[in-house]
Order: sequence, then C-alpha cells, then structure tokens
Amino acid sequence: MGDTGSLALGGFVASSAFMMQMPIFIPIIGFIYMVEVLSVIIQVTYFKRTGGKRIFKMAPIHHHFELCGWSETRVVAVFSITTAILCLVAYLGL
Repeated sequence: MGDTGSLALGGFVASSAFMMQMPIFIPIIGFIYMVEVLSVIIQVTYFKRTGGKRIFKMAPIHHHFELCGWSETRVVAVFSITTAILCLVAYLGL
C-alpha cells in the first residue's frame, strides 16, 4: 500500500473517531499499528544502547515473524484477525 495509502487510512480512522466523539477507541482499533511502531522504537533504542545487539531478528515486528518461519500469508492473516477482533471489541464498547 505504501505510505500514501496507509497515511490516508490512518487519517480516515482518526478523523472518524473524532467526528463520532470517540477518540479513546483509536488505540484499541490501531493496536497492531502501535505494536509495529513500538517494535521499531524498541529495536533502535536497544541496538544503540547495547552497541549492536538486537531484540528482534528484524524490525518492524512482522519481518521478525517472517524470519521465524511464518509465511507472509500467515502474518497478514494473524494481524488481520487481531485487528478485526479489536474492532469488534471497540464496536461493542459503544
């Protein structure tokens, strides 16, 4: 999708949450995105502080799972199912 598409989707989700006056649901719906970003922050910080050691095989975290033997299809399926479940939780929290 690239940066342009993902930024557009993120902007849509955030603006929709604010228009419906429910910004608290953004972290619930965007949990996978937060995990992806935090994995990069953790990896870079740990790498710099320890002089070259790594926590994950590769960051962002979906590449770590691929290097652990997961297929790309499995990573996408697990992340999509997790996001769908979290969206359902947010929807039920109305």
